[in-house]
Amino acid sequence: MLPIVFAPNEVLAQKAKSVNKIDNHIRKLLKDMEETLVNAKDPEGVGLAAPQIGKSLQIFIVKMTPKSPLLTFINPQLTLLKDSKLPGKKTKKKKDKDGVKLEGCLSLKDIWGVVDRYSSVELAYMDENGQSHQQKFDGMMATIVQHEWDHLQGVLFPKHVLEQGHQLYKSIKDENGETVFEEIKI
Repeated sequence: MLPIVFAPNEVLAQKAKSVNKIDNHIRKLLKDMEETLVNAKDPEGVGLAAPQIGKSLQIFIVKMTPKSPLLTFINPQLTLLKDSKLPGKKTKKKKDKDGVKLEGCLSLKDIWGVVDRYSSVELAYMDENGQSHQQKFDGMMATIVQHEWDHLQGVLFPKHVLEQGHQLYKSIKDENGETVFEEIKI
């Protein structure tokens, strides 16, 4: 298991480098990334980009649930679909229990926010075997792909939250051990 890198580590703010060759070093890195993602708790992760473990490489992995297959994306190229729409801006609700999905990040412990993401994206990428793919992703998977792709561009989700005029939150445990979200004053 590899340690997660936390902001403000500079590798998180840099555009990651392309992978030239999928060799045993890259395969080992992918196995280590999977172990790190699967063992991430509080919060549990659904995706992990190589910069989050200190490696400036155009790689991310996704595992939506513990029973989901692991998906590997190497040198991904993102295309926003023309018929895809960004959700409405200025969402007033702030907590998961209110029906709004707060986005978080393993590299930003306890920081959350609403990010308006495209509902559909298309991604060209290579898998762990070097096979090329082009695939459309919708819904939650589209959100995860955009979040992880942002990591490869050196962008963390709070940038989008603030640009879109939304609020950032810090999660804390209340006296009953329940997670609550407090607004971060900026």
